[in-house]
Amino acid sequence: MTPIRINLLPHRQLRRAQRQRLFVVLAVIVAGLGLAAIAVGQIQLINAKNAQDRRNTFLRTEITKLDKQIAEIKQLRDKTQDLLSRKNVVEALQGNRAEAVRLFDELARRLPDGLYLKSIKQSGDSIALSGYAQSSARVSTYMRALDETPLFQDPVLVEVKAAQVGNLRVNEFSMNVKITHLALQAATKGGKP
Repeated sequence: MTPIRINLLPHRQLRRAQRQRLFVVLAVIVAGLGLAAIAVGQIQLINAKNAQDRRNTFLRTEITKLDKQIAEIKQLRDKTQDLLSRKNVVEALQGNRAEAVRLFDELARRLPDGLYLKSIKQSGDSIALSGYAQSSARVSTYMRALDETPLFQDPVLVEVKAAQVGNLRVNEFSMNVKITHLALQAATKGGKP
């Protein structure tokens, strides 16, 4: 038989002390792992923040470049609009060049004997004529002649008054007449109204 051993040492206290040491070691390991996880998390956050700061800086510089390009594009558009408006003005002047010749030609052709014009003023679609006539009947004849042309419409006599030019007594007159642009455009393109 084997001898019976009796442990007289306080085994419960030893086990408790061993468990406490194990608990402390595990607590230290867990605390170390927790601190390491926090440190790794902080490093990750700092790296992510730095990366985002770099992206933000890059985006700001690119936005600044794009703003400059947008400003240049706007300036180019403004210049383009300005050039287009100038081109339109030049084209309108080119088109109006023949109109003026046609207007003067028609005014001169319809002019009866004993009547002459001293001024012609155009504002928009209206022409103001003033001149001298030997009689008011010649002014009426001129108004009818202008009304018969497809180039002019609605001649309106503003006034007729007696005047002295040199030794001659004449009638000074002023009238307004409107231009018909459709007939003028057809005439300047080569067609006869």
